[in-house]
Amino acid sequence: QVQLVESGGGLVQPGGSLRLSCTASGNIFSINGMGWYRQAPGKQRKLVAYISPDGSTNIGDPVWGRVTISRDNTNDTVYLQMNTLKPEDTAVYYCTAAVMTRGPGGNVSPTTTYWGQGTQVTVSS
Repeated sequence: QVQLVESGGGLVQPGGSLRLSCTASGNIFSINGMGWYRQAPGKQRKLVAYISPDGSTNIGDPVWGRVTISRDNTNDTVYLQMNTLKPEDTAVYYCTAAVMTRGPGGNVSPTTTYWGQGTQVTVSS
């Protein structure tokens, strides 16, 4: 089993910045992609940013130019730096990771997508 623990959410004024962090733990054999999605009330969960093990990224259109995603492969952690925040960025932000785990017998599982519990980001004056 894998746990993703997010931190860094909160209340920020329009134009401000936040940095989200997410660390994976558990019986991890390897992690492929890691990223962030967000879900506003009454809306579908949508991509914010995603990063592959080699550092290549995919950034969602609504936040293009305002966010940077990075990862620390040694510590199984992904970061999301968000700048020039707008009220429409208000949402619950979820961390996700595509993980292969190692079982008690040493067998490696197929890649499974895991999600964190979410962290609230509110942009308001």
